[in-house]
Amino acid sequence: MRSHYCGQLNETLVDQTVTLCGWVHRRRDHGGVIFLDMRDRDGIAQVVVDPDTVEAFANADRARSEYVLRIQGRVRLRPEGTQNPGMPTGLIEVLAKEVEVLNTAATPPFQLDEHGKVGEEVRLKHRYIDLRRPEMIEKLRLRSRISHTVRAFLEGQGFLDIETPILTRATPEGARDYLVPSRTHPGSFFALPQSPQLFKQLLMVAGFDRYYQIAKCFRDEDLRADRQPEFTQIDLEASFVSEDDIMGITEAMIRQLFQEVLAVELPDFPRMTWTEAMNRFGSDKPDLRIPLELTDVDDLMQEVDFKVFSGPASAEDGRVAALRVPGGAKLSRKEIDEYTKFVGIYGAKGLAWIKVNERAKGIEGLQSPIVKFMENVVEALLDRVGAEDGDIIFFGADKANIVNEAIGALRVKLGETLDLYTHAWAPLWVVDFPMFEADDDGRLSPLHHPFTSPSCSPEEFKANPAAALSRAYDMVLNGTELGGGSIRIHDQAMQSTVFEILGIGEEEAREKFGFLLDALQFGAPPHGGLAFGLDRLVMLMAGARTIREVIAFPKTQSAGCLMTDAPGEVSGDQLRELSIRLRQKAKPEDQQITPEGQE
Repeated sequence: MRSHYCGQLNETLVDQTVTLCGWVHRRRDHGGVIFLDMRDRDGIAQVVVDPDTVEAFANADRARSEYVLRIQGRVRLRPEGTQNPGMPTGLIEVLAKEVEVLNTAATPPFQLDEHGKVGEEVRLKHRYIDLRRPEMIEKLRLRSRISHTVRAFLEGQGFLDIETPILTRATPEGARDYLVPSRTHPGSFFALPQSPQLFKQLLMVAGFDRYYQIAKCFRDEDLRADRQPEFTQIDLEASFVSEDDIMGITEAMIRQLFQEVLAVELPDFPRMTWTEAMNRFGSDKPDLRIPLELTDVDDLMQEVDFKVFSGPASAEDGRVAALRVPGGAKLSRKEIDEYTKFVGIYGAKGLAWIKVNERAKGIEGLQSPIVKFMENVVEALLDRVGAEDGDIIFFGADKANIVNEAIGALRVKLGETLDLYTHAWAPLWVVDFPMFEADDDGRLSPLHHPFTSPSCSPEEFKANPAAALSRAYDMVLNGTELGGGSIRIHDQAMQSTVFEILGIGEEEAREKFGFLLDALQFGAPPHGGLAFGLDRLVMLMAGARTIREVIAFPKTQSAGCLMTDAPGEVSGDQLRELSIRLRQKAKPEDQQITPEGQE
């Protein structure tokens, strides 16, 4: 029905007849001449309709915003003084000969050129309208280019695109599963995959050597800006590889991606251990664009007459860390109070601070409600953090995990609000993660997943599993974890040992992972891989605020779809087919689904 897309028109087509199909982006009536801005997925073209073309003019006259039109006309240069060099089609226009109304449109819920004034709830409710905006089209076009570039790179490296099942069985991988009841097996449930983890390992056992997939994954967990209940991974796995092999392949892929899609040469990817990242930045995904670091001051604070500091400084699981902010002494008390509220979100009980007004004056040159309690260590403290006139020093004192989360988040917050970024892109690798993390009762759980290989010998691992490091690695970009992976366990005895340490007995291990344990007996090769969050990657490359901006039909923060009103109720007949009975519905959050006959 068309000869060109609107965005393809340019001065090389002058005097040619073209046929366009699209939507009316804007209509203007200038003294009897009608101007239509026609829009399709490729761009916008200006169409001029003269009264001389009677039928075309009549149809253009009744056209309104978002009407669907087919227009045939001659391309010509715009008159001098009306050209728009900032627009791809701004040098030309189409003089219409025919205007056909293919469909009318109701008044849209919001104007597409005024989206900034529209709340996200309205945009998600009418997502099919929101997606017509050029900004949204460009984001999804970018996503398509990224997927294409990734596929081409991995195919060139010998990886095979292999799909893995969506209906599988529930396995403990760190988040809640989405369960799907089985009609043919009453009382039993499939689970949607949190990742293709076990299947890609089985593909390595099967001898496919290099696998990749752009895979849908599902996790029933609390949402935030970079999380969705269903998300997309660039998933890959390879056999007979080391950590350096996987990191080398994926780093090259990301470099090529940025070069081809954004024309950006990424800087070097430094490697940093997990311990160093937590000590210096309070985070295992530090944003290296921000030139602020945490400094340990536990030894200085153990003897101060201030229990808020001396207590955590002396505790085995405590930490006292200082964060120096150059030029931060200009912050007002109101701003400091706001930062205090902010760190409270992460469990901090308060936020101590010292303003360095004139360091040469000693105590007299400092401003702080706490400085009187630490006169004997002030000079040593200022030396350690490198304080200069005009700085402010913030302190975190509590359990180490609370200090890391609170002051690490404060560091990022300060970087944003004070615009401290030193460069546009800051990638790195974080390596040498702990194998396990312990809860308050000392129970161990895997920091990544239970199929990650420890970096120590089997003997060392069994002797002190809590101290073991893993062969895991994360790629971080601008404070966002782009992807994570590891070398996997390929030995059945080691896998069984890990399950045992995690409190998964032999019977439970056989029930949940029997197929994996069986497979590891039949010549499993050493293997490892990595999974990138495609949504996060596109979000960063598009400069979007959330991954909802780069997903065609995302869910809300409450894991619902405003457009389709999902999730929704189903009929009693459907429930009976699935052998499911609902308990009395008091409130939606109280609803439970149980197999027929069970309470």
